[in-house]
Amino acid sequence: MSSRKRLKIALVGNPNSGKSSLFNCLTGLHQKVGNFPGVTVEKRLGFCTLPDGRTAEIVDLPGVYSIYPRSLDERIVSQVLLDHRSPGTPDIVVVVADATNLKRSLLLMTQVIDLGLPTILVLNMMDLAARAGISIDIGKLSSKLGVKVVPVNARRGTGIEELKALFTQQIHAHESPIFPIREEVMAPVKELRDTLGVDNDYEAYLFLDQPDSLAFLSQADRDTVASIRSHHNFFPGKFQGAETIQRFGYIQNLLNEITLKPADDAWKSQSRAIDRILTHKIWGYIIFFSILALIFQSIFAWATVPMDFIDELFASFSASLQQVLPEGPVSNLITQGIIPGIGGIVIFVPQIAILFGLISILEETGYMSRVVFLMDKIMRKFGLNGKSVVPLISGVACAIPAIMSTRTINNWKERMITIFVTPLMSCSARLPVFTILIALIVPDERFFGLNLQGIALMGLYLLGFSMAILSAWVMKKIIRVRERSYLIMELPTYRLPRWKNVGLTMIEKTRSFVFEAGKIILAISIVLWVLSSYGPGDRLTRAHEYVAQETSGTLTEEEMEDRVAAYKLENSYAGVIGKAIEPVIRPLGYDWKIGIALITSFAAREVFVGTMATIYAIGSAADEGSATIRSRMQAEINPETGGPRFTPAVGFSLLIFYTFAMQCMSTLAVVYRETGGWKWPLLQLLYMSGLAYISSLIVYQLLS
Repeated sequence: MSSRKRLKIALVGNPNSGKSSLFNCLTGLHQKVGNFPGVTVEKRLGFCTLPDGRTAEIVDLPGVYSIYPRSLDERIVSQVLLDHRSPGTPDIVVVVADATNLKRSLLLMTQVIDLGLPTILVLNMMDLAARAGISIDIGKLSSKLGVKVVPVNARRGTGIEELKALFTQQIHAHESPIFPIREEVMAPVKELRDTLGVDNDYEAYLFLDQPDSLAFLSQADRDTVASIRSHHNFFPGKFQGAETIQRFGYIQNLLNEITLKPADDAWKSQSRAIDRILTHKIWGYIIFFSILALIFQSIFAWATVPMDFIDELFASFSASLQQVLPEGPVSNLITQGIIPGIGGIVIFVPQIAILFGLISILEETGYMSRVVFLMDKIMRKFGLNGKSVVPLISGVACAIPAIMSTRTINNWKERMITIFVTPLMSCSARLPVFTILIALIVPDERFFGLNLQGIALMGLYLLGFSMAILSAWVMKKIIRVRERSYLIMELPTYRLPRWKNVGLTMIEKTRSFVFEAGKIILAISIVLWVLSSYGPGDRLTRAHEYVAQETSGTLTEEEMEDRVAAYKLENSYAGVIGKAIEPVIRPLGYDWKIGIALITSFAAREVFVGTMATIYAIGSAADEGSATIRSRMQAEINPETGGPRFTPAVGFSLLIFYTFAMQCMSTLAVVYRETGGWKWPLLQLLYMSGLAYISSLIVYQLLS
């Protein structure tokens, strides 16, 4: 091994074993997020400097209980550990074990040892083991397993330097198998080893048992495996139960030898007492929804100030550049396209950081596992599971971080359904649209002491939630996959959050959004600016001349600028498109002006209000507030009827449209990133657009 070679280290372990905490301790801020080659499962990759000056590349693999995969993320672990010819094959495998439940963790440990990989066993949560009164002979455990064993407390950083020092040493693979292959399958195992050049018997056995889980196998290799299985009548899974029983027998004998003092379960009594309340069939739900209400109140309360600051900062920056840069298309692109596009990315940062910070606190304390357990039975009826709760509720604040949080859902089908329906939850970006339209068509009166406008707003949120659940149920019937979902989890004990981990989570999620989804958002922002700033012919360049002819010079300078802005928008490519789609949206009660708003608000739903302000020639007067916009919209006349344009039929049609329509490029960009392609975001866009159109059509035709 070259002294300057970058070590590749893989962290594996059971869920809730503290693997992620160990990863954070080792890598700090030197980490990034990406997808494993060919799949959408996320991997966390980090780097740390070892005592000898080398850099170690550390991969945090998904949590698994054994080498036999049940879901997509678990298959990744099998592929990484079994593909010994890949450049990404780890030089060292670190198995992270919960010291308070060593029996459960050692099953995976014995399987990794049998694969012939250099292995280190990390006994994590040693502080909890001490609280439980557990005493382990670490030297004897190391000797019996034939691997190095390091006790650590990843939350406090204890034992981390010792582990780094161990990485600099030569780690050898264990030579004697813990689970000897049964005699009746030795013939196909030997033939496979000779044919494919597999390293050891257990690796060959797993090739025979689960070739469909190993994406790195070529078609020729798969044909070879199939031929050997057929020739020797090898049935996959036939000996898996016997293997598990034999391994646990070995583990129990091992524990009998190395355990100096067993655990006293009394240390878990406090957690059990809390669980009797937090997982209660009645109080559990009340407490959960109260916590959610508190979370989202905090998001709105804490995010408003920094979001307003960011908005004003980018607006001031854009205005300053307009004064400094020479006039021209490049300057306009920078000040009206690129700068606002970047601002549209950065403005989401406070919400993303706060939401993921609060969710991280719930995870660190152990409460999130209880939420998943509590909601699983209900959500499963609609094609979701307990882990879908957090993304759906998060969608009320913003669909972007909500969709990002679906990464905790292991089952592919349930994750895709959750991603698909989350944008139907009415987010905060819809509020400006809802507010102005409700003010136009719903009287400011009270019904049984309740404000009618408030009731209308609540109804829209409930409508979005109901449609999300109904859509999930329909998708459950449509999507057919062989993968079945089981919720298998051990509820961890309650603990105080580790603030370093909370901070790292906030930084990681925020950085991931800004640099990954942000690139797509920025590109679409530029395209939308071009469509709104340019048009066919010379009508935009001669806008002042045309407006002056139409108005005969009766407007003030400010009114003239407002009218010119509206004229340019009408005759831009976006305006042309608005005119072109008018026949399509006319059955909904919309004209070309509303059509332009539908197009421009694709950048973000709240752009609808700003577009209406420009179209109705408000311009600088828009700063007076939404009341001015409302009065102008109220005064808008439908030339065909002579009555108001925004009748209750049109208003409710628009409200329903914006409740169901996607109308958010940021969300599509994140769906693209999370699903690894355009298939799902395009299906989502078509479905939600079709749902919005048909629903709005029905509402308008019924009310008009």
